[in-house]
Parts: sequence; C-alpha cells; structure tokens
Amino acid sequence: MDLNISNRAVVTIFGIEIWITETIVNTWFIMAILIAFAIVVRIHIRKAELVPRGLQNAVEMAIEMFDDFVIGTVGEKLSYLSPWYFTVFVFLAVSTLIGVFGVRAPSADWATTFGLSLITFFLLTILSIRYQGLKGYIKPLLLPAWPFLPMNIIGELAKPISLSFRLFGNMLSATIINTMYSALTPWWASIGVPVFLHLAFDIFFGLLQVYIFVIISLSYVNSAVNG
Repeated sequence: MDLNISNRAVVTIFGIEIWITETIVNTWFIMAILIAFAIVVRIHIRKAELVPRGLQNAVEMAIEMFDDFVIGTVGEKLSYLSPWYFTVFVFLAVSTLIGVFGVRAPSADWATTFGLSLITFFLLTILSIRYQGLKGYIKPLLLPAWPFLPMNIIGELAKPISLSFRLFGNMLSATIINTMYSALTPWWASIGVPVFLHLAFDIFFGLLQVYIFVIISLSYVNSAVNG
C-alpha cells in the first residue's frame, strides 16, 4: 500500500479539473457495498416476521442498540439524529475493515474525516440556535466576559478540526506502520505478522476510534443543545 493518495483520473467540467482520487474511488466502493446490503435487507424485511430471526433479528438488534446509545448520549428529543450517526458509524466501520484487504481506508484521508466533522459542526450550530435561540447560542461565547469572545470563537472553530484529526491521525498511523513494516522487512518476516498488525490497527484500534469519533460528535451536539 502506497502512503501517497494516488490520482485515478481527471475530469474537466467547464474548464475546471476535478481529480478522482483513490479516496473517492474507495468511498464509492464502500457506498456500493452499503447500498447493495441495504437493498438486500429491504427485500428481506418486506415479509417481516412478528418474532424476528436471522438477518431481520440482527438488523433490528443493531438499530435498537444504536438508538439506545444515541438516546443515552443526547436525550430523547434528539433521537432523530440516530439514523444519520448510524450511517456515519457504519460507513467509517466498513472503511476501517477494508484495510484488512489492503485497501486504503477513506478515513486515512483528512478530506473525509474533516467533511464528516464539518457536518457535525453545522449540526451543533443549527440545533443550538433552534433549541436555545440566537441569544442562547451567543451567550456562552461571551463567558466569562466579552473580551473572551475571540478565544471562544476559535475554540468553536477548532472542534471540527480536532475531531477530524483524531480519527485521521489514527487511521493514517496504522497505514504508515503497516506499509513501513512490509517495506523494511525481508519476505520471510512478512509471513503472518501483517495479519496481526491489521487485526490490531484496522479492527481493534480502528473500530475504537470510529466509536470515539461518533460519541464525541454526539457529545458536541448534546452540549450545544442542552448546555
């Protein structure tokens, strides 16, 4: 796996070059997998059973567990955020797991993690104004006194940046370690060992960072709405 993000193609639209990078291609690949799985689930649950079993039981259990997790984090009134963050969690989890097969995770590109973090920033801003009003949104920025306004604004703007770098840094470090080990060790030392590296970084630590990303995002939203 190359440490650099390769460019697959260049599309020119109205004189503007649009680069189709490895991250975009891998993102499309993950989206195709998730869409195909969603179609299979939709077809399967058309004839939902009163007592779920098999695929229906697994899907319902996963959704119910995540709904309870969201409600426990942000409260009942923000439970409608569960579908969005469930989608983010599944996308990032699959992005992490494909690293086991030597595919570069989209979350190892800062553009991906920053884009998701930016959505959280817009969410917490909009929901804060919706539930607390414009005055309630501005008031914390003036604490403990109005001269602290610039510092508080910087603190708010730093939230999506720090959130995105947390996940990006961990995923990129896993890519660097796996790549360097494969490049610097003889062939006989690469038999079996990379499997354990992928299990540790791509599955255990990777999924842990996905969980942390989602729970910190929800905590930011909860703090903005409930104070």
